[in-house]
Amino acid sequence: MRIGLWIDEEGRTIEQIGSTAKAAEEAGIDRIWFSQRLGWDALTLIAGVAPYTRTIEYAVGVVPVYPRHPLALAAQALSVQALIGNRLTLGVGSSHPHMVEGMLGLSMDRPAAYVREYVEALGPLLTGAPTDYAGERLTARGQVTVPGTEAPELILAALGPRMLRTAGELTAGTTTSWATPNVIEDFVRPTIDRAATAAGRPAPQVVAGACVAVTDNPDATRAWIRDHYGAAGSMPAYRAVLDRGGNAGPEDTAVVGDEAAVAKQLQQYQDAGTTEFLFCPVGTGAEIERTVRFALDYV
Repeated sequence: MRIGLWIDEEGRTIEQIGSTAKAAEEAGIDRIWFSQRLGWDALTLIAGVAPYTRTIEYAVGVVPVYPRHPLALAAQALSVQALIGNRLTLGVGSSHPHMVEGMLGLSMDRPAAYVREYVEALGPLLTGAPTDYAGERLTARGQVTVPGTEAPELILAALGPRMLRTAGELTAGTTTSWATPNVIEDFVRPTIDRAATAAGRPAPQVVAGACVAVTDNPDATRAWIRDHYGAAGSMPAYRAVLDRGGNAGPEDTAVVGDEAAVAKQLQQYQDAGTTEFLFCPVGTGAEIERTVRFALDYV
């Protein structure tokens, strides 16, 4: 099982983020992940941070598809790919109604169907091939070429059955949120594997992202997670995966405890079929430092 590290970029300078990325590379972390939130543009951030490192891979988990046309995203992703020496994994996803409809004023009708069309149009563009795509709701005609680039690895954030089938049939795999080992083993892994096999594709990646805190006070850390991320439990896609795992909220999916307890929980993810575990350090400043040290030592 590979180890990824999510770096919290909010409120931090490029120098601070780059220093963390350099330490991750030196420790042997497989891949650095950034989120697309309301500050730094994640792909631009990757282009800025990459010069602090030499070989480590970078991923964005994930770019919401509704605000960016496939031609625009392909141009940005291939530009970043050229700048960082072909080390990019491009994660895409649907986002959530309160952002797509509430903030952007766009329709999120039938998101699984729209995302499938989006991925069908985007895939060839990332290879530099011309596209003449006309779906029910999306049109993409054109070609994007950036010299010296390889197609970035494409993955799809997927929690429901239709999204997982699209991920298995059309991409290199999926990245999950709030999915505990039992959900990965009983639902995510078999669903995406069946789709990939039927499409004649290789076994897909399953990247499991989880809040992690190496701490001597797990209850306090879970309370912190509930206070900071509890609203995720009201978002339909997240609510479904939480219910599937029998969890009341995000705090119940966290990997928390001392070093031995966290290592034991990581083994459960590996046994469930996770191909990469994504550390998302949380908690107090001291807990985050302890968790990052553990992640760097774990590899």
